[in-house]
Amino acid sequence: MVRFLAILLGSVAFQTATLADTVAPELTPVGAEHAGNAAGTIPAWDGGISGPVAGHTAGERLTDPYSDDAVLFTITAANQAEYAEYLTEGQKAMLALYPDSWHMNVYTSRRSAAYPDYVYDAIQSNASTSKLITEGRGGVENSKVTSPFPKPTQGVEVLWNHNLRFHGVHVNRVDGSAAVSRRGNYTLILKDEEWAIPYAVPGNAAAEAGYPNLLLAFKTKIFAPGFVTGSGALVHDFLNMNISRRQTWLYSPDLRRVLRSPFSGYDNPAINTDALRFNDEGDMYNGSPSLFTWTLLGKREMYIPYNAYRLHSDKLQVENILGDKHINPDHARYELHRVWVVEGRLKTEKGSRSHSYSRRVFYVDEDSWQIAAADNYDKAGDLWRVSEGHMINFYQVPVPWYTLRVYQDLKQGRYLVDGLDNQRRNPVFDDDINPRLFGPNALDFYVR
Repeated sequence: MVRFLAILLGSVAFQTATLADTVAPELTPVGAEHAGNAAGTIPAWDGGISGPVAGHTAGERLTDPYSDDAVLFTITAANQAEYAEYLTEGQKAMLALYPDSWHMNVYTSRRSAAYPDYVYDAIQSNASTSKLITEGRGGVENSKVTSPFPKPTQGVEVLWNHNLRFHGVHVNRVDGSAAVSRRGNYTLILKDEEWAIPYAVPGNAAAEAGYPNLLLAFKTKIFAPGFVTGSGALVHDFLNMNISRRQTWLYSPDLRRVLRSPFSGYDNPAINTDALRFNDEGDMYNGSPSLFTWTLLGKREMYIPYNAYRLHSDKLQVENILGDKHINPDHARYELHRVWVVEGRLKTEKGSRSHSYSRRVFYVDEDSWQIAAADNYDKAGDLWRVSEGHMINFYQVPVPWYTLRVYQDLKQGRYLVDGLDNQRRNPVFDDDINPRLFGPNALDFYVR
């Protein structure tokens, strides 16, 4: 799923971002630390992968630029104490829960993240113009193309950096998802997904005029298996959540009609997930941050999924990836990177909307502003669900984005995987955001 931004009406108060006019020279264009760490285990950023790598043929599956890397070491239940300061609570829980089958293979750290030059120009501009809307459902204004706050001082700014990060102007992906039972059974749901993101249009002025306040339009249709074939959805999300609320339409193959849906955000279970993921966990996190009080806990060096080209490989079948209790750990790649750590605690004052999670902790990659891992706690304060986003650089753009997202339910002993594209065509990135293709009337035509 795409990142969604839920919207409700409310009063608006603006807080000017207290950022430098431009990102400091000791930082990368997106605001990450340019230098490596003192131990030499995190390298300096050298520009990342800014174009197709040697051996890659346009239109074919992305070549793994790090296929020759060997595993440096493996973290297991037996030795995890040695690496505890670099592990999320969710990773520790997985090692403890599945000591005989789960492990983390750690590789050389490669800071591969890169973006087009106009994205760097935009985030430099955002540093001095972006404004955080702090009242009501919140939002951002005077920002363009990508993450608004390259030098964040608040946890909520980091969340907006994730939600608004650049991942193309128009994208079409074909992939699958699977909700795996305790016995390892699953049904593979195959879907076509399409994004139009006027916010990301270079120059932005024409997009702002044609799509006022619109962040993105997202549509999806299911084409397998037969019992869900023909269903579809369309979502419009917005930048200022106090002006416009999320708009969602569903196509019913039984009724052969497009219907408005009132339930498309927060902790409403996402469709076709066996209730293993909430709507606001699509793209690791999306939507209004207003239900939680967010605290920026600082930066840490942590082992996170990175450069997961093996999980993207067409040499793997779905059954090679999905195991009984979790994905096959031998196909995952972990690296040491710096992350921003953001904690959210559910607001409890009178009038606050409830949520099934009482606490959330996000680990956000400094080089891409996308959430690499998330720990989610139940109302009793116990760790309930953990998720990880396995990213690659789609270097034909270039843009860092997930090739696979894994949502693990520790209580049920089940998990959900989204983004299985190994036997599907590559994602298509272009600049076509024709509004006629993303209106409610177009959903009927698109699905059929």
